[in-house]
Amino acid sequence: MKVLFLNTSEITGGAAIAANRLMKALIDNGIDVKTLVLNKQTNDANVISIQSSFIKRQLARLNFLWERWVIFVNNRFDRKNLFKVSIANTGFDISEHPLVKDADIINIHWINQGFLSLKSIKKLTQSGKPLVWTMHDMWVCTGICHYAWQCNNHFEQCGNCFFLNSNKKNDLSYKIFQKKQFLQKSNIHLVAVSSWLKNLVEKSALTKSLPVSVIPNAIDGSLFSPLNKQLARKKFSFPDEKKIILMGAAKLNDPIKGFDYLRQALSLIKEQRNDILLVLFGQIKACDSFLSNLDVECVFMNSIEDVSLIVQLYAAADVTVVPSNYETFGQTLIESMACGCPVVSFDNSGQTDIIDHKINGYLAKFQNTEDLANGILWILNNNETLNFKESCIKKVQDFYLKDRIAEQYIRLYKSLLK
Repeated sequence: MKVLFLNTSEITGGAAIAANRLMKALIDNGIDVKTLVLNKQTNDANVISIQSSFIKRQLARLNFLWERWVIFVNNRFDRKNLFKVSIANTGFDISEHPLVKDADIINIHWINQGFLSLKSIKKLTQSGKPLVWTMHDMWVCTGICHYAWQCNNHFEQCGNCFFLNSNKKNDLSYKIFQKKQFLQKSNIHLVAVSSWLKNLVEKSALTKSLPVSVIPNAIDGSLFSPLNKQLARKKFSFPDEKKIILMGAAKLNDPIKGFDYLRQALSLIKEQRNDILLVLFGQIKACDSFLSNLDVECVFMNSIEDVSLIVQLYAAADVTVVPSNYETFGQTLIESMACGCPVVSFDNSGQTDIIDHKINGYLAKFQNTEDLANGILWILNNNETLNFKESCIKKVQDFYLKDRIAEQYIRLYKSLLK
């Protein structure tokens, strides 16, 4: 069985990391997998870039810039939501690519920002090959947005898009929604990475007619595993007497990640404890004042690419907090739990599959900062008496280890080939 993955980036971004981990898990389980990407960043021979020449590199740049320009114009020259949406009006035609021709199964992942256009995807649906589309966000089932927030327009018909500051029914979101209509009668089998995402797929006018399975993202238990807390704290010079609250995100000041909820919760926690140390890792883009007005001591670690250092951060922490408005899955959650660190998050989206309330973490009421503070305090106050570490590790081993996830994909691939 030959499987081809399609993803814009090799390792940059949550979808790329998840797809890369899955590729390696499938290879370890005897499946021949190659990944075709727009942006290749390592020397992995199983990953091939579409940018094989100077001309294609320039075309890739033009594709990216043209798509963003069209969005910029339709958003009345407002940059605020420029990367909250994608329209797939440009991209490479890969229908004749040797890897596409050679594949038995094509598994699409995250293909926006100039890699594949809607026209390219439609050609793949006409290739006669089984197609799997692993959804790492909502874009497949909406007109243009990656996360719809509270908007349900895509259940019927996009238009009046708040990401475009639009009050027009036939705006850009409407037009792209119309262009996506071919998905309804395609041969695509969708994979949602959480039950919450599957529920949205089954409500969207674009995707409710398509078959959908829930298969979570995979984690490598040999990389993410428990370490000695004292040694981990010594590594970073964290004081032993502090209770460490950890938060990490690719972009910490992205509103989706909900840092302001944590900021407010910390103010409430400060009233009961004065031994809190907040540790953050990830990027903070174009916001020098982001870490101002914190009521607790904070250490900002910036972006960390070395997985071993991230594992040591999880080991050093007492609790990991993911205060996101939405998580299609929650990769940080399973990473933390695999290292034995309990987690606190909201009860609204993909994290509800992962966290068993008051067993391996705490599910706070959505956008309720008081309950978020209660959850963090509950973990800190019960860490010594309740065996969170064992419960966290068991949940990951039972549901998310890479071999278990690979088995589910292999079963799906074989069923489609039949």
